[in-house]
Order: sequence, then structure tokens, then C-alpha cells
Amino acid sequence: MAELATIARPYAEALFKAVPAAELSSFVTQLDALAAVASDPQLHLLADNPKVTDGQVFDVMVAAAKVQLSPFLANFLRTVLENGRLAALPVMNVQFLALAQAQQGVSEARVFSAYPVDAAQLADILGPLEKRFGRKLEAKVELDPELIGGVRVVVGDEVLDTSVKARLERMKATLMA
Repeated sequence: MAELATIARPYAEALFKAVPAAELSSFVTQLDALAAVASDPQLHLLADNPKVTDGQVFDVMVAAAKVQLSPFLANFLRTVLENGRLAALPVMNVQFLALAQAQQGVSEARVFSAYPVDAAQLADILGPLEKRFGRKLEAKVELDPELIGGVRVVVGDEVLDTSVKARLERMKATLMA
């Protein structure tokens, strides 16, 4: 995985630097659609076939993405295909989104909860976290029944774990010491 991230970084950075700020949200939508298509294993089988040209893979991807690509993003996709970097396109998308969010002062917060979290509860969770991290957070909630209760929040490489599972593990470590 680290190898794909290393390959994807210069592409994501180049794309981010070249995209006009006014068109950023449009590019995010288009790139998300392309990354979703690029994640399909059958597309990789098609792209790996020596009888299939990069142009044919491009046409299949654009048709499957069902979005109108800007000429700039179409050229970017052609470059990715010509350089054999199709597998790295989803990682490029993740890195591009991270750059866009960083520019806007926003970070992604992955909130793991044992139970579904409604909008009011999420707002109660995010308020103090935004103050702690000093930036606006966009939350993505994921269910993890193993937490038993509470939440675990991941922002970048920082983890705040207030789950029942973590508390029990800390109690166990204390008692075993």
C-alpha cells in the first residue's frame, strides 16, 4: 500500500496545483467517479489485456463513470493510463481530497461507534473535537460493534479512543501491572 501512495502522491499534487480553486468541487465529483470505476477488478483485467489500448480503457472508464469530464481531467486520466498507473488512481483521489480539505482548513474525522449516531449526537461529538484539533472536521461514521459503547475518532494520524473496549483494556493493563 505504501508503494501505491508513493506513486500516487506526485500525480495528486500536480493535479491539485493545476486545478483552479473555483472548479475544485467539480473536479472532486469527477475524480471520485473515476476512482470508483478504477477500483473495479474487471477494469484492471481489461486494462492488463495487451490487445486493449489505453484509448479503449479510457472510453470504458468515462462511460462507466457517468460524469462529464473536463478536458483537463480527461488529459490527466489519459496520462495516468499511458503511464500504467490505473491501480494508483483511487489513492490519487484520496490524496487529492486530503490536499483540497487541507487548503480549506478541513480534515476528515472517522468516527467509529458501536451504535448508529444521529446528526445531533454527531454535532455534540464534533464540537469539542474541532476546538481540540483547531480546524473544521468532516465526519464519516462507521459502525464497529466491538467497541461495546463510546466512540473512537481518527483524525489524520491522531486517535482519540473513548470506547468501552479501550477503557476495559486500560483497566486490564493496570490490573496486570
